[in-house]
Amino acid sequence: MHGVLLVDKPEGTSSAGVIRALRGRLGRGKVGHVGTLDPFASGLLPLCVGEATKVARYLFVEDKAYEGTIRLGVATETLDPTGAVIERADVPVLSAAVVAETSRRFVGQIRQTPPMFSAIKQGGVPLYRLARKGLQVEREARTVRIDTLDVDFEGPDRIAFRMQCSKGTYVRVLAADLGRALGTVAHLERLRRTAVGRFDVRDAWTIEALREAPEDAALPLVPIAEALRGLARFSLPPEAVGMLQRGQQQPLTALPAGVEGETALVVREQGGDVTGLIEMHAETGWRLVRLIDQGRDGGRSTLQG
Repeated sequence: MHGVLLVDKPEGTSSAGVIRALRGRLGRGKVGHVGTLDPFASGLLPLCVGEATKVARYLFVEDKAYEGTIRLGVATETLDPTGAVIERADVPVLSAAVVAETSRRFVGQIRQTPPMFSAIKQGGVPLYRLARKGLQVEREARTVRIDTLDVDFEGPDRIAFRMQCSKGTYVRVLAADLGRALGTVAHLERLRRTAVGRFDVRDAWTIEALREAPEDAALPLVPIAEALRGLARFSLPPEAVGMLQRGQQQPLTALPAGVEGETALVVREQGGDVTGLIEMHAETGWRLVRLIDQGRDGGRSTLQG
């Protein structure tokens, strides 16, 4: 089995827990998830199965979409509902117009300071481990991009939102920052991921539906070629594919030049199966970076993004 399985993760289950729950359906091959969803959150969790784990890093960079609820007047240590309350503040009288106008400040490229409760490492130690010890350390702000942010003020202390953003955006931080901009404190009360790149949660399967399917039913996997359809691709004859599989790069010298740093797919002339990933370098031209063998399953691994 090789491809991407779209799962609608329920609230209360970790991303790794989804893989454990589906292990019986997924078999003993390699499986990893693209982009971790916190246990309190729900929504789209793409799973890379088999040889698709080798292309997971190219799915990590995809933009994402979310919807959820922000609670005003209450701040938590984790910036979400799982943390202890650390501050309460009055919520000023707000209007839908004021909330909408304030939210527009956060559209475009903005700077965010990663939260202490995050997996970012400092000195080799994840920040969340330091936070659990009650420690606070300086964090460098990062530039992220929010393409759209639509808000519905559900007064007096809740804001529903829908957003599209770049990889690496902390929605929890956005909730806290928006609360401060509105003259109070806030935390992310509910979060649901609705899209990762071109993948949409409406096409995802629940854990229950996957587990209840007949054992002989094929998993609804998105083929690797379809998952990476945004990349350029080059068809090679069987003999050229065989050379690449033996570590010989000569077949790539005949390919049209690409843009520095560009990634492309190598597919078989017959059948169109993806057999490798190549990258363009100004000095050396196209170079093979991943071989993909969809004729076999490998051992188990877990990926996170």
